[in-house]
Amino acid sequence: MGRTYKVVPIMTALLVSGFIGMFSETALNIAISNLMQVLHITETTAQWLTTGYLLTLGILVPVSGLLLQWFSTRQLFIASLSFSIVGTIVAALAPTFEVLMVSRVLQAIGTGLLLPLLFNTVLLIFPPEKRGSAMGTIGLVIMFAPATGPTVSGLLIEYLSWHWIFWLSLPFLVFALVFGLLYLENVSDITRPKIDILSIVLSTIGFGGVVFGFSKAGEGTEGWGHPIVIASISVGLVALLLFTIRQLRMKQPVMNLQVFKYPMFIIGLLMVFACMMLILASMLVLPLYLQKGMGLSAFVAGLMLLPGSLLNGFMSPVMGRMFDKYGPRGLVIPGLAIVSASLWFFSEITLASSIFFIVVLHICLMFGISMVWMPAQTNGLNQLPMELYPHGTAVINTLQQVGGAIGTAVAVSILTSGMGEYLAQSANPKELTEIMQAMNVGSQGAFQFAMIVSIIGLALALFIRRVKVEHNGMKMPTH
Repeated sequence: MGRTYKVVPIMTALLVSGFIGMFSETALNIAISNLMQVLHITETTAQWLTTGYLLTLGILVPVSGLLLQWFSTRQLFIASLSFSIVGTIVAALAPTFEVLMVSRVLQAIGTGLLLPLLFNTVLLIFPPEKRGSAMGTIGLVIMFAPATGPTVSGLLIEYLSWHWIFWLSLPFLVFALVFGLLYLENVSDITRPKIDILSIVLSTIGFGGVVFGFSKAGEGTEGWGHPIVIASISVGLVALLLFTIRQLRMKQPVMNLQVFKYPMFIIGLLMVFACMMLILASMLVLPLYLQKGMGLSAFVAGLMLLPGSLLNGFMSPVMGRMFDKYGPRGLVIPGLAIVSASLWFFSEITLASSIFFIVVLHICLMFGISMVWMPAQTNGLNQLPMELYPHGTAVINTLQQVGGAIGTAVAVSILTSGMGEYLAQSANPKELTEIMQAMNVGSQGAFQFAMIVSIIGLALALFIRRVKVEHNGMKMPTH
């Protein structure tokens, strides 16, 4: 018989930490325009608060599979929370942009250590027939935090200051650390595989270069043809190719690419990749459209996106339980059909579209994504043997960051080029009504791109099937 764990304390410590990590990430996004005024920085400079965060995750998460085999659950948890707490204190006190930038990197290290630890722990402490529900609970936290971030930070900025975003987070992180110190158990086996420095260097240059290149393109100021963007992505792709070749030749690879032998893992991975592209692209384009296209305030725009994001969070555990009972096909395929239909309607919105219509569309979009993300991811990870869990979670979490960077970059470039083309043909390009109309045209193009991604995902989903999972060393069906 396998070992039994005190599941509730372990999950409480990890989920509270995960919630605050995700909350502070999106809470700061809504404060960007405020930070530009207070810290006297340009939009491109302010964008680094997001780019730097993503870049740190892109560098750290790929080696998380190695870290999970070198350090115990408690060691990684304490390190993660320590970085998050120090980063949050530095951010709360930050007098300048440079200090705030350092704090964001510290926070990203904390999140980068925590996310793979969270997924890996779930795979180890829950039996296969309960994993869907457990992953659904993670989905609730991962979606609920970004949903509340913009609304809460909008209120804090209006009545206090942006520093309070971090002062509010701090007590929760301290609670999670103390709770974890008291109750968190070590659940993983430490195997200490050989560390290959060259692999880590190639991984850092590869994933870092790709994320940085796409993030720079996504800023909208330098575009895809800028030498920095071309060089970053090219060097990143070459390094990733060399990294892949090296991993395949090593006896103890840093990132074990044997996970790609499992077809359902690949489909689950592509579903997560597509969902991350769609969520981050829509979370960027919609607030911009609502504020610059429809002339709404940041707080109202945040409130409009709240129902859909909250529903997505609440539905994740429900979808997890349905996955445990019925498998992925009946959830993932209808889910992607709903997502595709929602994005088609979004690509047709005009300035005359009602606020109610946009809120309903966003609710449908987020409901559809809740049917896809966790069921596809859990099904994919279930196909892996236990020794590949750390590598499977590392691959999925890494490609989530890459997918987010690509989705954001492509959406922004389509949005800005669509606006540019419209204003170039306009007789009065500086008139507010024309700028609003240009934002409408650009947004429609960005949503058309998102719709194409979801339709490709829907075609892939036709091949998904329920896998047999390992249970006490035996392969057995989950139903």
